[in-house]
Amino acid sequence: MTSTPNDVNVRLQSRMETDRRHIEEAAASELRQLGENLRAVANGALHTIEADTGVSVKRTRVILLNAWLRPLVVGLTIFVGISGGSWGLMHWLSTGIQHRIETLATLDVQIEDARETLAEIEETTWGVTLLEIEGERFVVLPDGTLDHPPWLVGGRPALKLSSE
Repeated sequence: MTSTPNDVNVRLQSRMETDRRHIEEAAASELRQLGENLRAVANGALHTIEADTGVSVKRTRVILLNAWLRPLVVGLTIFVGISGGSWGLMHWLSTGIQHRIETLATLDVQIEDARETLAEIEETTWGVTLLEIEGERFVVLPDGTLDHPPWLVGGRPALKLSSE
């Protein structure tokens, strides 16, 4: 059988068609494989990016926490120190003031007792007082007890006692 140019053309076209299908199938298969590989790489990269972002976010949170936590702790410490010191000072001052008020009240009672005692002494001694002036002793009498007193002390009549 002899070939005609038409037969060669048909076989050549058929062969080219078959080769083209094989090439297209191989290219499609390669493209699918490449797409799957790209998806796997993209997913891996995405997971890595997500992990790195999570680590960065955690670091940033720690930095921000430390950035406001330290001043907060220092501020609270200063506040508690000042408050405690103020309370202690106020307590100490109030205790001192209360002690002085109690002492003043006690002294007022003692002064009043001393005045009462002095008034009793003056009543029982009829206004007679004992004085020592420059080593000499005198009994000072109430006014009007002697007409011509031998001694005067502070304008009141007095009797001089012997030093023996």
